[in-house]
Amino acid sequence: MLNNSFRSNEYAVLFYRIFLVFLFYQISRILFYSFNSSIIQLEGIGELLKLCWYGTAFDTTAILYINSLFILLSILPFTINTKPGYQKGIRTFYFITNLFFLATNFVDFAYYKFSQTRSNKSTLDLLKNESNGFSLLSHFLTEYWLILAIFIVLTFAWVYLYNLIKVKPKASFKPVIYFTSSVAGLLIIATLAVGGIRGDFKHSTRPINMVDAYRHVTIPNHGDVVLNTPFSIFRTWNIRKYEIKNWVSDEYITKRIKPIKFYENNSVQEKPNIVIFILESFGREYWGCMNENANIPNYQSYTPFLDSLSQSSLIFTNAYANGRQSIHGMSSVLAGIPSFQDAFTSSPYAKQEIQSIVSICDSLGYNTSFFHGAANGSMGFLGFSNILGYKNYLGKTEYNNDTDYDGIWGIWDEPFFQFMGKTLSAEKAPFMATVFSVSSHDPFKIPSQYKDKFKEGAIPIHKCVKYSDYSIKRFMEYAKMQPWYNNTIFVFTADHTNQNYYEEYNNTINRFAVPIMFFSPNEKYGLKGVREDLAQQIDIYPTLIDLIGYNKPIRSWGRSLTANLPDETPRAINSPGNVYQFIQDNYIYIFDGTNFTGVYDIKDKILEHNLIKESNETISAGMKDCKAFIQDYMYRITQRKLN
Repeated sequence: MLNNSFRSNEYAVLFYRIFLVFLFYQISRILFYSFNSSIIQLEGIGELLKLCWYGTAFDTTAILYINSLFILLSILPFTINTKPGYQKGIRTFYFITNLFFLATNFVDFAYYKFSQTRSNKSTLDLLKNESNGFSLLSHFLTEYWLILAIFIVLTFAWVYLYNLIKVKPKASFKPVIYFTSSVAGLLIIATLAVGGIRGDFKHSTRPINMVDAYRHVTIPNHGDVVLNTPFSIFRTWNIRKYEIKNWVSDEYITKRIKPIKFYENNSVQEKPNIVIFILESFGREYWGCMNENANIPNYQSYTPFLDSLSQSSLIFTNAYANGRQSIHGMSSVLAGIPSFQDAFTSSPYAKQEIQSIVSICDSLGYNTSFFHGAANGSMGFLGFSNILGYKNYLGKTEYNNDTDYDGIWGIWDEPFFQFMGKTLSAEKAPFMATVFSVSSHDPFKIPSQYKDKFKEGAIPIHKCVKYSDYSIKRFMEYAKMQPWYNNTIFVFTADHTNQNYYEEYNNTINRFAVPIMFFSPNEKYGLKGVREDLAQQIDIYPTLIDLIGYNKPIRSWGRSLTANLPDETPRAINSPGNVYQFIQDNYIYIFDGTNFTGVYDIKDKILEHNLIKESNETISAGMKDCKAFIQDYMYRITQRKLN
């Protein structure tokens, strides 16, 4: 009676049934590879098994989504849940849901040859618009009868295995023990399910997404073996559509947006090294050098070293982020690809050939490295860095010393920046390195030994900014002693903003206000001065292409900030989540994707006086340019023309 009360048999059977789902997902993964081995080339069975192991995390997420109701029905403390009729009912539900989603994997056995990616929400949208759906299905079943036959055989095998182990009916039980153990079991299983759906229990990582599959591989299409189709559908379900627009002519886009650019810089004899700092949450508000003309009463800077470095740098005091999250900043800065309502890197289109500062440096023989002190894979950086083509990824694992771990996000900035410096000194020039900092992040902690050195500021992030600024100082002190220093271009920017203290930055537009600074001890690059013209993160990529003397056409929606060509219009574009914010000339435009709902003077950053009814030639041109930008953006992403 006591064992019956504890429900041990029911839990054991439940785990067995979920194990069967995992088993058949792995079988379908192996079959997916078998049907597509001509285009997904692996070295052998060992590499396939490794990809299967990596795929377990993605299977877990999909399986728990699909089976959440089945699991709940299996563990709720119903007195009838061990009876044959109840068990038959949940078995029917189990197979209807699981076989339906397993079938999507089987569809990709054939469809992958045409799509070169796992099917996702955009695939379903395409099929939805087909009027001959029944004919297509009939053709598929006839043409690929072998896939259907395998699916049927596996279905019978699954049903057979399911029926081998059954829940034993309870003749009697102790109600108190039964219900108490049921509640405890429910809480434990729910906790495990949350971790399984997210991908892990780490605070420093967001729920896994499609791009995370590529962190395990160096050849992008190997990531499609790691993935499963139900996961791809779920993770792209709420992604807003990337729709092709037809607002303006191609000629207009070529003339005004200039998505294909060419910078003829023949002055570069020796290729410079590049070090890009993408500083977590380092909004423009915190930098004194960026606010000297902002007229903010009682302003205080929290970046003394960067302010001193700015005296010998080229700085942009009117620059903006092209996204709201860290992964948005990565794609914007390195590949010139902004994110609007949704992250490009989480979209079905992220896995394609992407021209970027990384790919171009790779083609020129640079050694390319991405540094991030968090757990490898955090924020999706490892996956996207592999898509971009970085040769090396160095994170918390490679640092290999948890005594410098902050306990939540990653390795403290100061020791990790030193690690980066020493790593670069061991590399052969030229190199291109990117570091994404971690310490200026909620919950806004700094190392205990610096609690007296960096006092609390007006808001919690201020002490972290001071600590990271000091960490950069220590890195630059080390770099200055290295032979590679004198021929290196350093870039400093932020991924996005964070906490605001001054009212100037607590408005819709300045919530995207980030710093951009270029520094090199080599004066031949001419990186000095203060610029107040509009700049944005996506300008960094073409600027670096210009500086290293790459004399071939590139795809870029940004502009070179050093070439400063008269036919490249300064502008900035981003989205707070539901509309586009487009800044050009002397106006701010608010566009909902269909209509312009607001036009504001560029000084009216609180968007108080709407000029939508006061149209003039400049406003009309700005509206048209905004549409042209979005149209080309959608076209190039959906048609996979980012290379």
